[in-house]
Amino acid sequence: MGRLIGIARREAKRAPMEELASAEISMETGVARDSRGKPGDRQVTLLSARAWRSACDDLGQEVDWLTRRSNLFVDDIDLPKVAGCIVSIGEVRLRTTMEIAPCSRMDEQVEGLTAVLQPDWRGGVGCEVLQGGRIAVGDTVEIIE
Repeated sequence: MGRLIGIARREAKRAPMEELASAEISMETGVARDSRGKPGDRQVTLLSARAWRSACDDLGQEVDWLTRRSNLFVDDIDLPKVAGCIVSIGEVRLRTTMEIAPCSRMDEQVEGLTAVLQPDWRGGVGCEVLQGGRIAVGDTVEIIE
């Protein structure tokens, strides 16, 4: 089992990420008040701390995880690299839908970040919300296949 070590949202496209201690997740909005939270394949995005550390190692510098613009940051667990897995965070259930490929916005922030996020799903996993609820930093994360 892993743990949730970060929660973030942005209220508009290109807006700065806002880090949260807790958040409401719903089938209608994803992370409450997140601009990308509408229902669909990319309603909530997850980023693995292990993958992020590997990317930063390849980049040769430490970069804050918020730079990736993901909603949830998890540690001590490897995220699935396939669609259809269920991720449990507290009472919330998410279904993995896709790899989140890094975009040119990454290089706008840190030169070379796009390239180091491309291998092995390092850019994160997109999910749809199956069951909403409240989550908080420190919650247990479990993969149910």
